[in-house]
Amino acid sequence: MGGAAMAALFVAPGVMLYRTGLAKSADAPVDDSVRWGMLIDTNELTEADVDACVSACRREHGWKDPGKSKTDAQWIRKVNLRDPETGHQKFLPMMCQHCEDPPCVDVCPTGASFKRADGIVLVNKHTCIGCRYCMLACPYKARSFIHENLHDQLPVAPRGKGTVESCTLCVHRIDRDGANAVPACAEAVNRANRKPILFGDLNNPESDISRRLAQLGGIKLRADLGLNPGIRYLGL
Repeated sequence: MGGAAMAALFVAPGVMLYRTGLAKSADAPVDDSVRWGMLIDTNELTEADVDACVSACRREHGWKDPGKSKTDAQWIRKVNLRDPETGHQKFLPMMCQHCEDPPCVDVCPTGASFKRADGIVLVNKHTCIGCRYCMLACPYKARSFIHENLHDQLPVAPRGKGTVESCTLCVHRIDRDGANAVPACAEAVNRANRKPILFGDLNNPESDISRRLAQLGGIKLRADLGLNPGIRYLGL
């Protein structure tokens, strides 16, 4: 890789920017032939599983335990659903839904919130001015604001005080591994004979996620809004 390409990736020691045109390598650009998504089976997830998802995301991206730092961002959170009649409870991970028509992108005045051609919704930390319009626009409460000075950031997740952030679908893994990528939350709970979180290409009818959706269907949260999220749920 040449010097100009390296400059586009590294802006400071240990801090790497996401390249919106990369998928594995500089000669394999992102395009809209792929749309990445996840199918989350709440019937297969215990409360401990969802806690494991949250912890895995925190380790992968370097955000703090919100119980210890109440103002730090949270890229994924545990939601408890309880039937008031029966008392039955379910737990699910809630994160950016990576909408096909993301309202966070529509309201951003600088273009910092953007959607890649492959459906992943991200925030450019260099152009985010911290107005938080995107946080107000998100119906999933999936974005948060960084109030504190940050230290010991991870190269895969550059973060900055005064900016907004949210789940990236572990885009660094996707750009490295493509269809073989597994986001950290899925990696934390999936096993050889049990995969409550499927990641894959929603545009490919032969992918595991598309086959499962064709067989069992999937719920889009707030489908009434017409946003067509890339995260789908079973068992709700």
